[in-house]
Parts: sequence; C-alpha cells; structure tokens
Amino acid sequence: MAVNFDNAATTFPKPRSVASAVFTAVSKYGGNAGRGGHILTALTSEKVFDTRQTAAEFFGAETENVVFTLNCTHALNLAIKGIMQNGGHIIISGIEHNSVSRPVYAMASKKHISFSIAAVSDDDDETTDNFRRLIRPDTKAIVCLIAGNVTGQILPYKKIGKLCREKNICFIADGAQACGIMDIKLSDGINILCTSGHKGLYGPAGTGLLITDGKYHLDTIIEGGTGSSSLNLEQPDFLPDSLESGTVNTVGIIGLKYGIDFVKYKKPERIFSHESDICRRFISRLDPDYVTVYRKLGVNYAPVVSFNINGMAPEETAEKLSKRGFCLRAGLHCAPLAHKSLGTDNGTVRFAPSVFNNAWQADALAEEIRKIYKNL
Repeated sequence: MAVNFDNAATTFPKPRSVASAVFTAVSKYGGNAGRGGHILTALTSEKVFDTRQTAAEFFGAETENVVFTLNCTHALNLAIKGIMQNGGHIIISGIEHNSVSRPVYAMASKKHISFSIAAVSDDDDETTDNFRRLIRPDTKAIVCLIAGNVTGQILPYKKIGKLCREKNICFIADGAQACGIMDIKLSDGINILCTSGHKGLYGPAGTGLLITDGKYHLDTIIEGGTGSSSLNLEQPDFLPDSLESGTVNTVGIIGLKYGIDFVKYKKPERIFSHESDICRRFISRLDPDYVTVYRKLGVNYAPVVSFNINGMAPEETAEKLSKRGFCLRAGLHCAPLAHKSLGTDNGTVRFAPSVFNNAWQADALAEEIRKIYKNL
C-alpha cells in the first residue's frame, strides 16, 4: 500500500471511529436535519447538533456560532464576502492560498473592494508591522493563514489578532493547516476562524467549519431553505441558519465529530510534536548537496516540508516517488503568492506527515530520493 505524505491536502487514512461513524450515518441517520418533526429527522438533527457542540467546545465558541461548510475555501468565501460585501479595504498576507487571494481579487477586479498584501518576514514583529503599516481608515478586515500550506511557516496570528482588536478590524484566520495540530481558540484574537474538516481534524471530505465570535455581522452570499422562518422570503438573520442554506452534509458532519474527538484524545500538541519529529528526521536524511529544503533557522514551522531535488522539476520528482510507493504533492499547491515570495516559480514537492506516519517511512522516502538523484 502506498505511503501517504500528502496529508496537508487531506489526511489519510482516517481513524476507524470516523469510518464507523460514516457507515452508521449512512445506514441509520437518513433524515434531513432541521426539516420536519418525524423520528428520522429528530435523530439526525441530534447528531448534527452533537458535532456542532463538539466543534464549539474545541475552538472556544458558542454552539450557534459554528457554521458547517463544504470545506475551508467555502468558509473563507462566506467570511470574506460576508464582511466585504458593502465595500472597503482588506489586507491579506503574501503567502496566502488561492482560497483567500482569489475571492479577494475577484471582488477587487469588479471594483467592489480594494486590497493590500503584507509581506511575511522571518521575524514575527516585522511581519506584524507589515500588516500595521497597510491599515487605512477604510480597512475592514485582515485575513491570513495561521500556518502556510507551502512551507508550514507559522504566522504571528496572536499578534495580528491583537492588532485587529486595537484597530477594531475583523480578523479572519485560515486554520486549514493549523487546526488539529495546534491549540487554536477564538480567544487568540480571532473573530472568524475558517478551517477544513478533512485535514487536521481527520473528518471526511466535504466538511469544513466557519466559527465566529459573533462580533461582526456576515452578509449572506447564498440564500435558500434553512428549515426555519420558512414563511418569510427574507433569509434568517441568525446563526447558524443564515449561512447554512440547503441540506447540510449530514454524513460528513457526523463523521467529523469523531475526527475532532480523535484529535482531542491524541491532543494537538502531541500530534504536532510527533509530526514535527518526522519532519526533522526526514530533513536530516536529505543531503543538501542535491536537495534544497525551504526552511530557515529561527522560523517556526508547522509539520510541512517543501523541497526540490536540484535539477529536477517538482512534478517529475513526485511522479518518480509515486511509482516507488510514496504520495507527495508537487507544483504550486494553489498558493502562487507563497511561491512568488519563496522564489520557487516552478513550485516545490511537499512532504506532510500525519499522526499515522512514522520515522521509518520518512527514512525510506529519503533513501528513494537519494536513488532518484543518483540516477539523474
């Protein structure tokens, strides 16, 4: 069986408890949550609420302020467009994923908003100051990754959150690469946290979360059936209903609860330590004479490693490794701004372990990289 080191995209395998919950959801909880009063609906609604409550406790939020989405991209679009729908200025970082940069660019290209890009430095204070200098009287929000998806660099999100509080600006945080391996809470200064369910939370694909502290109103970008206020043609103005139009992914949501429970049991800090140890082990086995690793001393990183074999395109490296039984992603990782900052116009190969990987697998991967270079 292939070894998955592409867990920054989607964790695999999933915990057995998640797989079991998905099977049970398909076979038992077939009602449409929040629609109708019959027994199937009641049972399904209760399970969906359990997940909502579990996520709220995990991230330090009120239960009603947890919104289920399709993925982190969906959550970020709801947050960004919900805050910026009436215009204004927004600041993003220079290493953002396209799930942030594309909706911002789309709104700006239609002259709805303006935006600035803050450079990310190796120094946290300098990065924070870069955001500070870009704030204008019409700045409504700052949105940035907690941890980058290309190199794993951890941004000074708590300092940025403090800056946003000082300036009365909404702070939208992309937790896709951080939630599940870091103890992220809204109390860190985050107004709106967006994250995926299928990455560090070990839930099924098609799950994501938007979690808000309720301070900032989010205009809707999708309207429809919510199971509430059905006589009114206006969209409900209360959470989570206002942002959850249509039938939610009940099967995925029920599975997500068990993914979060798995992370709570394992503890994020232990998962972070385990995966970081594997990253360090992997890097130590690579010869800098033929492999470039995109990390710097003194910078804090989540357990993600970007590298390239010198003289070989990243896609070719990943293809050769795939034939040898190792799954890694190559290319731009949907983050061209980050690669522009790195100077890696052709992209990188990304190594991203999960809680289910081990050091011996990393050693074997490093050995295959050595063989590939030797045969160049």
